[in-house]
Amino acid sequence: MYDIKIKSNFSAAHNLKDYKGKCERLHGHNWIVEAVFSYEAVDKSGLAIDFKDAKEALGAVLEKLDHAYLNDVTALGGINPTSENIAKSIYDDLKKKVKELKSVSVWENENSCATYSEGCC
Repeated sequence: MYDIKIKSNFSAAHNLKDYKGKCERLHGHNWIVEAVFSYEAVDKSGLAIDFKDAKEALGAVLEKLDHAYLNDVTALGGINPTSENIAKSIYDDLKKKVKELKSVSVWENENSCATYSEGCC
């Protein structure tokens, strides 16, 4: 099994609804997004997926979020823009582009991230 991981980033602001604390106020992050794709085999050239193609697919998804106020982003469907919900939203959009997507991790800072994947433990 081959796991291929790429990283990208976007900058955006949000505030958390139904939350008591600093994060209920408007604030921003320089988000780091990791996408992992899983393949059973490589093609005749030895690649599972071209990094360029994977980065382009992720970039197209993140374009909707970059320099946005996440609470108002239509692509998020009005959900509370927590790291968990953002990870799932990115996963759902990216899965439409690359069916071998395994997981998406969203880092809001160097010490905190949420990961979404489908399937069982």
